Amino acid sequence: MSQQRSEPEMAPCYHLSFLLLCFLWVFCPSILAQTVEFNLPLKAVNLGNWLVTEGWMMPSRFDGLNGQLLDGTQVQFKPTKVGKFLSAENGGGATLVANRDQASGWEIFRLWRISDKKFNLRVFDKQFVGLQGQGTTVVAVSGNPSASETFDIIRKPDNPNRVRFQASNGMFLQVTSLTEVTADYTGGSSWDDNDPSVFEMNIVGVLQGEYQITNGYGPSAASKLLQDHWNSYITEQDFEFMAANGLTAVRIPVGWWTAYDPVPPMPFVGGSLNALDNAFTWAAKHGLKVIVNLHAALGSQNGESHSASRDGYLEWGDSYIEDTVKVIDFLAARYGNHLALVAIELMNEPLAPGVKLEDLTKYYRLGYDAVRSHTLNAYVIMSNRLGPVDPRELLQLVEGLSRVVIDVHYYNLYNPMFQQWNLQQNIDYIYNNRASDLSKVTPANGPLSFVGEWTSVLDFKGATMEDSGSFAKAQQDVYGRATFGWSYWSYKCQYDGWNLQQLIQDGLIQI
Repeated sequence: MSQQRSEPEMAPCYHLSFLLLCFLWVFCPSILAQTVEFNLPLKAVNLGNWLVTEGWMMPSRFDGLNGQLLDGTQVQFKPTKVGKFLSAENGGGATLVANRDQASGWEIFRLWRISDKKFNLRVFDKQFVGLQGQGTTVVAVSGNPSASETFDIIRKPDNPNRVRFQASNGMFLQVTSLTEVTADYTGGSSWDDNDPSVFEMNIVGVLQGEYQITNGYGPSAASKLLQDHWNSYITEQDFEFMAANGLTAVRIPVGWWTAYDPVPPMPFVGGSLNALDNAFTWAAKHGLKVIVNLHAALGSQNGESHSASRDGYLEWGDSYIEDTVKVIDFLAARYGNHLALVAIELMNEPLAPGVKLEDLTKYYRLGYDAVRSHTLNAYVIMSNRLGPVDPRELLQLVEGLSRVVIDVHYYNLYNPMFQQWNLQQNIDYIYNNRASDLSKVTPANGPLSFVGEWTSVLDFKGATMEDSGSFAKAQQDVYGRATFGWSYWSYKCQYDGWNLQQLIQDGLIQI
């Protein structure tokens, strides 16, 4: 652009004023982000199943994979000729046997999908099934799968739960005795019960998370599917709706792979970072605050689908801390001075005892430092561990730290006692037990408290949507005492009780 050449002739004071205006134009957003105030406690909602897949919330996304074996599928195998379950002796570290009348942990194998036919099989103690040396004996001793730990699972066309395993040597697995399984069968043309290479497969568990959807569809199809989902599931109109109905913030679950956009490690696909950028833009436009929540940490901090676990095993620990801190540093560097940012949550729902307190506190200290290296004003949220732990176990860690929040999640679900209670008993539990629990993490002069997830869903038979509305009101009353605020799970879901948008539209919840 051409300019009038009069600037050099300007008086020094005018020249300085011009520079000051330029400075403010460039840095004003950063300054505002460090000084803008907002009201606590927050009234927030989780944008679940948007940037981190949770299959149960929208199963239709997996329709194109119906009937396929995905990563983390838990299976049992019973050779038809013997009629007993295949098992990893001692849970792993030894041979495979076929002498179990009943199935438990040692008789369950978790699949790693290489393609729609090729798989690795992981056993109870996390070793992989493979061939012993150059021989044909089948063992489960390797900690890392290679070609010898890769099998073609061949399914009978008219009965896909009847299968054969073709090993890397080209031969089929067979049960030669109750205590020996070998890969030396050269038949494989018959599916009769007397064929020693035929197994009945029983699927006992599945995962439907980010790993399953991306690895299942493959890079090209997954990229299109997820991009379409990101563009339609949450839009600017949703942010407008949230702001118009009394919500003041959103908690956005993200996965560790977002920090490696646009080309994250396989099988994850790029594009989620652009969607997150859009969320910040929409939030700022409509006056909402953003909590960025690391929902899925590398290695999986709880083994659940929503942590993007490949096979349901919790792997996160000390060896993953450095890489996890890098993700937090990336998020803090990108959004630390954004007008809409209110907090970064270092990890969602670490599970005890798999996640050790010493590892978690080490990570939280480093994660806090990473955030503080980019922003002094953003809150740092530290999630309590799930499981049988003292809810106050993080309080000593956060002494002397600034703008720290302890996150707790409360659901009247996943325990048979809630199924046995009526509406009033569930409400009484909120006013008594949950209020007491919340007070334990809300000490005077201590960190702020945050009920980062809760729902109006009730677990007893015959519960109505009107009951859910009454239950939500009780929780709002109690969780409103959390000094940082609360966040409903979730904004959208195929199930009405989990769908805050629908509950608001139906007049069952008022914010």
